[in-house]
Amino acid sequence: MVIQENYPLKNLNTFGINAEARYFIALSSIDEIQEIIAENIFKNNKKLILGGGSNLLFCKNFDGIILKNNLKGIKSIKEDADYYYIKAGAGEVWHDLVMHCINNNYGGVENLSLIPGNVGASPMQNIGAYGVEIKDCFYELDAINIADNTIHTFNKASCKFGYRESVFKQELKNQFIIISVTYKLLKTPIFNTQYGAIEKELEEMGVKELSIKSISKAVCNIRSSKLPNPKEIGNAGSFFKNPEISRNKYEILKNKFPSIVGYDLENGNVKLAAAWLIEQCGWKGKTFGDAGVHKLQALVLVNYGNAIGKEIYDLSQKILESVFTKYEIILEREVNII
Repeated sequence: MVIQENYPLKNLNTFGINAEARYFIALSSIDEIQEIIAENIFKNNKKLILGGGSNLLFCKNFDGIILKNNLKGIKSIKEDADYYYIKAGAGEVWHDLVMHCINNNYGGVENLSLIPGNVGASPMQNIGAYGVEIKDCFYELDAINIADNTIHTFNKASCKFGYRESVFKQELKNQFIIISVTYKLLKTPIFNTQYGAIEKELEEMGVKELSIKSISKAVCNIRSSKLPNPKEIGNAGSFFKNPEISRNKYEILKNKFPSIVGYDLENGNVKLAAAWLIEQCGWKGKTFGDAGVHKLQALVLVNYGNAIGKEIYDLSQKILESVFTKYEIILEREVNII
């Protein structure tokens, strides 16, 4: 276990921001995590747990200690009449886990193909795409309590999942280190093709018989055609959440802006398409130096080369202000600002 100082983070965040960590340590076992938690350098410094670096924006150097969670391993732990239960280390790449499930015909995560990041972030963010969220296939997770170095198990209810939210982003923020996540995957898959352009893509692919493999491929095709590859253009995927508003407010906006895009929710509210709002405000494809809004997806802010985090943050703030001015809708950033 080696603690490194003034460690470069450019290759450890998908925005490709050139920031540094005062202290940095990569950890590959639970014992190593518990060992560093007990050290004074950990206790006496600001802390950040780093997974795939796909949902954060460094606006400055991190004056503290960063722990890179590299816990690996995927294993089947049990099964019942309807489900397989698969446990994965928090440091596993999310898409690798999805492909493991696809290859073994475990249903439930195929719509979440090609989402960047690691397994540990999946319940923290309650990641979701194309009509599916982690809460739909989540069983439990294990996490270390930083305060007393003990391991706790959280079930679905105790995670308090919401839209891109969990207890780990709210009242338990920065209090636990997730070490593993267990998912329950369907033995008999339920195909979800209603959201987005999945059905159209399946048709263009010539798919005659649905399978989780074909749905996964369709999702990968759609994402690849619309979203920039972080290895080629720095980005963190969707930068903003889709806002939820009341039905009454939606009807008022609909009368004023007939083409506004909204989706009915079970609670009676309406979820608006943040990308539509941003695009209508004229931001899609705009560039400011090396910072910009992607030309194919207005939800995605990008680093075309050497943008600094503050430039991307300032751009996001201008977008927030313009959307509020035009629609009186407050957008919320999905990306964590460091």
